[in-house]
Amino acid sequence: MTSATFARPEKFQIGRVFNNIFSVIGRNVGLTVGMAVLFSGLPTIIIQLWTNSRMEALLQADPGAAADPTFALRNSWVTFVAIFISAIFGLLLQSALVRATIEDLNGKRPNIGDCLQIAIRFLLPTLGIGFLVALGSGLAMIALVVPGIILWLGWSVSVPVLIQERLGVFGSMSRSRTLTKGSRWSLFGLFLILIIIAMVIQGAVGVLVYLFHGIAAVIVAGLVQSVMAMLLSVAAAVSYVELRQVREGTSVDELAEIFS
Repeated sequence: MTSATFARPEKFQIGRVFNNIFSVIGRNVGLTVGMAVLFSGLPTIIIQLWTNSRMEALLQADPGAAADPTFALRNSWVTFVAIFISAIFGLLLQSALVRATIEDLNGKRPNIGDCLQIAIRFLLPTLGIGFLVALGSGLAMIALVVPGIILWLGWSVSVPVLIQERLGVFGSMSRSRTLTKGSRWSLFGLFLILIIIAMVIQGAVGVLVYLFHGIAAVIVAGLVQSVMAMLLSVAAAVSYVELRQVREGTSVDELAEIFS
């Protein structure tokens, strides 16, 4: 495999990013899909089955609870725990796939053990970034939708910056805003296309979920979640590489030197 070193592009090109996303996945199907199922699909399935069984047990113990408007509120901690656990696994997946993507684009064969080591090492700072990005863009969206989207796009490559450049939580978020400046409309187009793909897949899966019930529906939903988490994680890493090349003319070889 040869190193993916490019001449400095003039602007962020969605087509090239998409080509690199699916090229990375195609060359590492076992690793990318395996980690997506391990860190996204499997936790989603387990958490969903757990929450379903818990709610069913509560309703069996008190059949009239469903009619109580405070029932969902009194058991909201279950939802919060599930969201927190899913977020942790999602960040582990993103960090691992950032490492795998850079290794692949540098002409190397990504190693699952190495990717997991990087993901675990940076778990706490990625958790901090995830919390701050969600809080900042969420609050901005409550006020006005557009500013929230702009903030989110500005911070969209914070995790790849953290993994590659080791700038810490706030340094990585600031660096991400610098890198994305001038390319946020292109990033918006990229993620919009990915969201449309997700909606199409979820629509098709919705038919299957309607046909199948119980555990089968949960498993199908978990697998869809795996695919989307994998695409978004690799997309963030490839976008980071593209932005470095556009703004600084940095080759993938130079990006990988930090790991040598």
